[in-house]
Amino acid sequence: MVDMNNPELYLNREISWLHFNTRVLNESLKKELPLLERLKFLAIYTTNLDEFYMIRVAGLKQLLSAGIITTGNDQQTTMEQLREIREYVTNEKDILEESYNDITDELAKENLFITKYSEADKEIQIKADEFFYSNILPVIVPIAVDATHPFPHLNNLSFSLAVKLQDSESEKIKYGMIRIPRVLPRFYKASDNVYIPIESIVRWHVEVIFPGYTLIASAPFIVTRNADMNIEEEEADDFMLMMEQGLKLRRKGAFVRLAIKKEADPDIIEFLNSHMQIFQKDIYEYNIPLNLGALWQIIGNKDFLHLSLAPNTPKILPPFNTNESIFSVIDKGDVLIAHPYESFDPVTSFLQEASKDPKVISIRMTLYRVEKNSPIVQALINAASEGKQVTAMVELKARFDEENNLHWAKALENAGAHVIYGITGFKVHAKLAQVIRQVDNKLKFYMHFGTGNYNASSAKIYTDVSFFTSREDYAKDSTAFFHILSGFSKNKKLEKLSMSPMQIKNRVITMINNESDKGDKGHIIAKMNSIVDSDVIKALYNASSKGVKIELIVRGICCLRPGVKDVSENITVKSIIGRYLEHARIFYFKHSSPNIFISSADWMPRNLERRLELMTPIEEKALQKKLFEILQLQLNDNMLSWSLDNDGKYTKIQNDKKAINCQQMLDEYINRIYKTLKKDSSSSKADQLSKKLFKDS
Repeated sequence: MVDMNNPELYLNREISWLHFNTRVLNESLKKELPLLERLKFLAIYTTNLDEFYMIRVAGLKQLLSAGIITTGNDQQTTMEQLREIREYVTNEKDILEESYNDITDELAKENLFITKYSEADKEIQIKADEFFYSNILPVIVPIAVDATHPFPHLNNLSFSLAVKLQDSESEKIKYGMIRIPRVLPRFYKASDNVYIPIESIVRWHVEVIFPGYTLIASAPFIVTRNADMNIEEEEADDFMLMMEQGLKLRRKGAFVRLAIKKEADPDIIEFLNSHMQIFQKDIYEYNIPLNLGALWQIIGNKDFLHLSLAPNTPKILPPFNTNESIFSVIDKGDVLIAHPYESFDPVTSFLQEASKDPKVISIRMTLYRVEKNSPIVQALINAASEGKQVTAMVELKARFDEENNLHWAKALENAGAHVIYGITGFKVHAKLAQVIRQVDNKLKFYMHFGTGNYNASSAKIYTDVSFFTSREDYAKDSTAFFHILSGFSKNKKLEKLSMSPMQIKNRVITMINNESDKGDKGHIIAKMNSIVDSDVIKALYNASSKGVKIELIVRGICCLRPGVKDVSENITVKSIIGRYLEHARIFYFKHSSPNIFISSADWMPRNLERRLELMTPIEEKALQKKLFEILQLQLNDNMLSWSLDNDGKYTKIQNDKKAINCQQMLDEYINRIYKTLKKDSSSSKADQLSKKLFKDS
């Protein structure tokens, strides 16, 4: 009898995440990728690591301070995890620096330069000097630190130059810093093809900033603080006010990391840390520019588009490719579209048309992450202004989007919409929009369910699924869901849909167990971002031990250990890292009816127990086929895929057969349909093509 609680059966959550970010970093090493694509992965890697320290490492430090010894089923202590994280990140610095230096060397061959002020041509230096006096000097903040000048407050991820100075008269040594505000660009664009890190310009002019002092040494640095927010919702009479206060407190979170220039003067490091009190092993020295998350400034240079992948324009395919009302289209049958290969425009149009349609009396939707200039939220504002009933669940606790969501919540309220700010104790992560129309004295309901956010910008780079339906049973559950959000309800169960925290986990485990009963005839395919929940993992282990074939496509964290004798021998886990961020959650259970689902929820305790999520069954056979074949294509991928080994490490899947890049093939497939329609607008041609979906692969 296998002990399912044995810690050796589980991989550590934090280390699994670090392995994911390593796979991101590895993309920057790929010589076959265009140079700016490689640079993009460096930006993503750095931003990911910043957030990891702000939330996960900060959380481990808090647990350690609180005396909590172990977390997770792997039973690693908090101290062990912190040590392993430090060692992992330290060892990876060399790869990061090697990648950056290799990319910038290759960019220089293409006449695109990222260079220090001191290494720039004289002509470029003159332009940088002019920029310093006109744009930098007026806004930077020189800070002296001594008995009369206290050490300043440093915001999370604030970027500064620490300086060691000598008084020209007394020869006394002084310490200070120069804050480089966010209003300044990370890189000064000296010409169409030359970028200079802003701190290297500032460093060259330190003696102008501190007249009467000689510069002895300097070092750019960035601090990372705890950015998590614990809001006591039960104590909050005004939740919006509490969130605003919480955002201010975030800026004062405990220091968790200091990143500084390599070989910085030891006196500067001692000066900084005498005030910050950061654990010595949480000080990371880099021999490349800091804050590489800002590389997007260079990646977006339109003069060097040839150094990026050719842009893909998402396509609008049948049945949304006509001027017919979107509601008329949905009346004819369910529709499922795959982003970013298929355009997000029908989702936006769904809300925009609803805002103008005189037959629409009500619009309800959830909003988790929306872009700054959201056409969807503007449609809701317009609808509310026109007197339609608009209910918007704006999740103010969407991490790092709180300020943007606060802005939209206020705008919606001012327009007359009913805004819900969340459910006490839970985040609302479900993606649902419902439109109610009055047709022939009857109410007709139209729904959109998504695996991703209502964000047209991210929909161009995230792979997600959108599902439209006007089915009555889905309408009934959607209405019940919004009633739960806006009112009081002890009955938190839906009929057709499944909702967490009450239903999704139980239903998933029930379907896993149902496959277990089928033995080696059972088959499960599950695609998601992360799998952490131990109860779900135990159910998968049990199914595997009964002979069920289990294929997992998990982009990020995976705490399940595959390949354990008598436990997980029938489980494979792969991760796909490519041009697009894999974000869709699609679940297939061979013997369930229906047997395929989409969801907003990963298999993590936070999604299954602490969030309001939805899992949506797909009943239309053609749509089931489309999702199943997307899963099959990803399982066959041998260009973007990594396989999780028994030791918790990932191995790049080798292309020893025909090359299959699942993202590229989906792009090409959608483009083939689009071109066919351009030649012959009859939908039958496109239908015929769609029926041989991926057969070539």
